[in-house]
Amino acid sequence: MSRLRFGYFMAPFHVPGRNPTAALERDLQMAEYLDVLGFDEVWYGEHHSAGSEIIASPEIMIAAAAQRAPRITFGTGVTSLSYHNPLWAADRIMQLDHLTRGRTVFGIGPGSLPTDSAMIGLDPTDTRELLSENLDIVVRLLRGETVSAKTRTHELIDAQLQLAPYSADGIEIALAAVASPTGPRLAGSYGLGLLSIGATLSADGFDALAHHWNVMEERATVHNTTVDRSQWRLVGPFHIAETEAEAVKQVEYGIEEWFDYFQHVAAFPQMAVSGSRLSEMIDFIKESGIGVIGTPEQARAQVQRLWDQSKGFGCMLLMGHDWANPANTKRSLELFTQEVFPHFQGQAQPLLDAASRARQVREGHAAKQMEAVEHMTMKYQAEVAAQG
Repeated sequence: MSRLRFGYFMAPFHVPGRNPTAALERDLQMAEYLDVLGFDEVWYGEHHSAGSEIIASPEIMIAAAAQRAPRITFGTGVTSLSYHNPLWAADRIMQLDHLTRGRTVFGIGPGSLPTDSAMIGLDPTDTRELLSENLDIVVRLLRGETVSAKTRTHELIDAQLQLAPYSADGIEIALAAVASPTGPRLAGSYGLGLLSIGATLSADGFDALAHHWNVMEERATVHNTTVDRSQWRLVGPFHIAETEAEAVKQVEYGIEEWFDYFQHVAAFPQMAVSGSRLSEMIDFIKESGIGVIGTPEQARAQVQRLWDQSKGFGCMLLMGHDWANPANTKRSLELFTQEVFPHFQGQAQPLLDAASRARQVREGHAAKQMEAVEHMTMKYQAEVAAQG
């Protein structure tokens, strides 16, 4: 396993009714800020209704953000592949791969909002079936194959892409998963990455992480593919401050709207959050283990718990949630880079060891100085006594 990477997952969540132009600009500015801080990845989602997640095209957001953030890797989080002609979806991601110089991960899922799929005459069962069909087509197209296929929504005749991938490694694909085995099955069958959006948001003590990876490995064995833990990403909510009391106070800004969305709008029954009053919501996050509202030390403990539970993964994605105002959100991310990153990227211990060595040397030097002073004092006293 390589160093643990960290990223930011923006579905995004914004309170309905507020200025959408300003919200989109903040989402782009956030990518710039995360790039400067040293985050490895930024993910933008796709939604078309409900008023909270206002990005319709993650590809457009990535194209704009990549011009502002020259280092970071971007992911579609996720492209609702069931909604699209798979040929055009593959063609767009190939173009984006070139525009970002290979800094794009193709995150794929079936779509999460019933109000999205209903507008194009699909129900959740349809979208899961279409995901499997369309994924097979996309994988083949991105590998340079010519594809003829017919799904219930599209027909391809000798379809092929104009461009090859920017790099020899091709375009990384990651399948989204909440709790159902659909994503892990497909990812394992094709040897793709996994995006465990429900890693810390599962109900009734269900161990989504072990389930996801077990399914991945089983399907990989059956289909003679290889799955790599470095391409496994976990998503979870965090907000940290210098003290736990400060963090709690700061999330009062927007956590109620976030709870309302998951309780009454999003079609994620496995992501069960409970609480009808502000204090209950905050206590639920803190006590259920699904996220952190607290200090950098508590954030480190949460990441370590997920690492131990999963037996290793490639990237921890912090869920964007607008619990706190923009300034406090940025400060939380800054603290994360300062106090959490180093402990999982091999940077903290060498510095602690160096500080310890310096302290030992200083203490040894001080002891020698004290001995020298004592020796000189005794010599002086002896000379005075001899003269007297």
